[in-house]
Amino acid sequence: MRVFDFSFGQMLWSRRSVFLALLVGAPMAIAFAVRLVALTTGLPVVNGAGLSGPTLFGILIWLLFVRFIVPVLGVFYGTALIADEVDDKTITYLFTRPVPRAAVLLGKYFSYLACVGLLVLPSVVIVYFLVVPIGGQIGQAFPSLVADLGMLAVGLAAYGAVFAFVGAQLKRPLIIGLVFAFGWESTVLLIPGYLKRLSVAYYLQALVPHAMPQDSSAISALLQVFQELPSIATSLICLTAITIGALWLAGRAVETREYVLEQ
Repeated sequence: MRVFDFSFGQMLWSRRSVFLALLVGAPMAIAFAVRLVALTTGLPVVNGAGLSGPTLFGILIWLLFVRFIVPVLGVFYGTALIADEVDDKTITYLFTRPVPRAAVLLGKYFSYLACVGLLVLPSVVIVYFLVVPIGGQIGQAFPSLVADLGMLAVGLAAYGAVFAFVGAQLKRPLIIGLVFAFGWESTVLLIPGYLKRLSVAYYLQALVPHAMPQDSSAISALLQVFQELPSIATSLICLTAITIGALWLAGRAVETREYVLEQ
């Protein structure tokens, strides 16, 4: 708790958080622009039917939050939990305190969860109230909003734990994290077989309460790949196991690794 208290304020007001707050603000800007277009000229018609607010909200959740913002936040914050202390040559001061090394990692991890929660979850709520009223009813779509918030929280926890291990164990963790999030995961999801089970995105997508629109043959063909998803119960169990297992490995790495500070 002491590490959390110290790290939370430091993380919330860091330059990284300012940059990532602008990143999280992009969906709100897009939602505001969509609302403005809907009020002035109306939304485009696809296959004889106009797009509804709940459908647009689901598209934004799928494409912006699940596939981009959540992995980016996990990479930039998770890999930095220990790596930033090494780069700044301040890790010695933390490790000489009379607390276990793993407790330092866990305190910083929980501060990461609190920080990204304050960035992401309010953004989703604002996007919801901007977009869903367009041709839809807020009350009917509200259960999906609650499910979205829970799903994003689970995704942030899993990605943060995985990349906390990467940052604690490997050199150049940011590059490796970006390759994993946007190289490995994007590739294995398109490959038939069992490799996709070695990704966080495979289980996270099963928790998304929205069905992507299938208004074109290209999108329909692409969705045939992404629709091979596990059940919600299986996804929750696997994501919980990934989070706990990655945190345990990260704690072990911090306890056993000798961090050599470059001069």
